[in-house]
Amino acid sequence: MKAIAYLCAAAASLLLSGCISTPPTIVAGPTTARPIPVPQSVQVANGSIYQAQSFRPVFEDRRGRMVGDIINVIITERTVANKNGTSSTSKSGSTSFGVPGPLQGRFGATIGTAADNKSADAAAQSASNTFTGTLGVTVVEVLPNGNLIVAGEKQVAMDKGTEFIRISGTVNPDTIGAGNSVPSTAIADARVEYRTNSHLDRAELSSMASRFFLSLLPF
Repeated sequence: MKAIAYLCAAAASLLLSGCISTPPTIVAGPTTARPIPVPQSVQVANGSIYQAQSFRPVFEDRRGRMVGDIINVIITERTVANKNGTSSTSKSGSTSFGVPGPLQGRFGATIGTAADNKSADAAAQSASNTFTGTLGVTVVEVLPNGNLIVAGEKQVAMDKGTEFIRISGTVNPDTIGAGNSVPSTAIADARVEYRTNSHLDRAELSSMASRFFLSLLPF
């Protein structure tokens, strides 16, 4: 029994060690990108105030629009779903037949049977989720129509666990407002997630593993 207990403990420790690694993600592709370097050309000292290599418009719009630019995403995700379903079936039938002459004295003139089956089923489901916050993302690609592919990740280490907040999607530059920010509800093909490898997840898995092994070996 001790050997089996040691094996169970080793298996549980392996399961728990798997939770320490980075949790899986639904965000595809890189979560950041560096700006595309500008080709360096030979600068001619012509004495002019305007130099093409170092010129930057004074009234330039500072909203992100190029690879490597940063955009602030305001996460305001709220979903509510309700589903109800019912079903019922009913079936009935009867049959009768005559009994031949020699058997009428024992069974009677006729024999009849009847059956009636009814069943009903009902189910209801509901879900409500709220996710709010702010996350800086990076423009990783500029599409030919001007839309921006953005992605970003934030890791917050608390005690012995780490929280992972990731987001990716496509942004229309026209939806970028003041403060270089865009709501997550305006991002197309959005992938927004919040995951963690904290003690809460490990405790839940430990409880599941304990119930499994105790069901097999109740000692």
